[in-house]
Amino acid sequence: MQSDTQIAATSSTMLWTGRVMSGLVIAFLIFDGGIKLAPLPVVTETMQQLGYSGSPELARGLGVMTLAIALLYALPRTSILGAVLLTGLLGGAMATHLRVGSPLFSHLFFGLYLGLLAWGGLYLRDARLRRLIPLRAEA
Repeated sequence: MQSDTQIAATSSTMLWTGRVMSGLVIAFLIFDGGIKLAPLPVVTETMQQLGYSGSPELARGLGVMTLAIALLYALPRTSILGAVLLTGLLGGAMATHLRVGSPLFSHLFFGLYLGLLAWGGLYLRDARLRRLIPLRAEA
């Protein structure tokens, strides 16, 4: 049976792999939040295609929310809360794409891919999460 210290131990490779994975997620969220803050025409047009009003105010609100979630996810003390909130955001995006009949692997599952990357990166870099959800090999 594994002890807490064995479960919590973080190798340098695990830590840096987790940081890179998380960094990719954070970079995407900053980009996504930033273009919504502007808001660029591609953002408002896409929002209308997805059935939303496409108003600049709504786009900016989503941008602020996305950037706040990115910040929470990036900070070690609040990273798990950020991941939970990110999961909700991605679930809403996936539901929207399902509702409008978007392509499965490129649009609908993008939220799933990003969520797996976010939680995988967090799992590799955060010993608290590994203690909470240990992966065990059955003997």
